[in-house]
Formats: sequence, structure tokens, C-alpha cells
Amino acid sequence: MTNLILAAVAALVVGIVIGILVGRSGQGATLRQRRAEQQIEELRSEFTRYQAQVNEHFMESAHLLRRFNDAYRDVNQHMARGANRLCNDEDWMEELDQKSKGRLEHGSDGEPSEPPRDYAPKADPEAKGTLAEDYGLDKGEKRPA
Repeated sequence: MTNLILAAVAALVVGIVIGILVGRSGQGATLRQRRAEQQIEELRSEFTRYQAQVNEHFMESAHLLRRFNDAYRDVNQHMARGANRLCNDEDWMEELDQKSKGRLEHGSDGEPSEPPRDYAPKADPEAKGTLAEDYGLDKGEKRPA
């Protein structure tokens, strides 16, 4: 009977040791899970803060642009009122309109303007350009095939 009691006590001790080891290994996984959840929650709160900062930035930008547009409109209206009040000579206004239209259609010197070229103009209109097939070849030379 003593052997049976000793075997039962030994089994109890072994069971307690195994229980403690299994319990600690489960706590490690739980601890890692808690840390991961904590990191996720920190990232979530940081992302929420970032979204709030972005929203605040764009709302302030929209407000500033609205104020800028209002100021521009006020300056434009002021200039128009001043021009109407100070420049009431109709002949002078027509001449000013014609000159401004002429500057748009022509250069500032009055000559017709043309768009910029992506090539150099030839000095002689009859001369062959650099894109001609026989450019740079003597008259007797033939182009290699």
C-alpha cells in the first residue's frame, strides 16, 4: 500500500509540474497576444490622429483659398471701378482696346508674331535642308544602298 501511495504522490507531483509548464507556455502566448493587440491599438490611434491632422490641413487650406479668392475678386472689382471712374474718355478707351488686341495678334513691335520653330530656317529657300536625302554628298557620289 505504501507503494501505491508513493506512486500516487509521484503522479501528483509530475502532474503539478506538467500543469505549471503548460500554464506558463499558455501565458507566454497570451502575453504575446496582449502585446500585439496593444500595438494594434496604438497604431489605430496614431492613424486616427493622422487622419484628423490631414482633415484639419485641408479644411484650413480651403478656408485660406476662399479668403484669397475673395481678396482677388475685391482687388479686381476695385481696379474695374477705378478704370471706369478715371478713364471715361471713350476714344482713348477704344484706342487702348485696339492696341491691346494688336499686341495679342502681333508682337510688341507691331509685327505679326509666329510660333517658335524647332528648326533653323534656311538662308536660301532654294538650298537643300539637312533632311534631304543627298545632303552633304557631292554631285557625283551616290548614296550607299
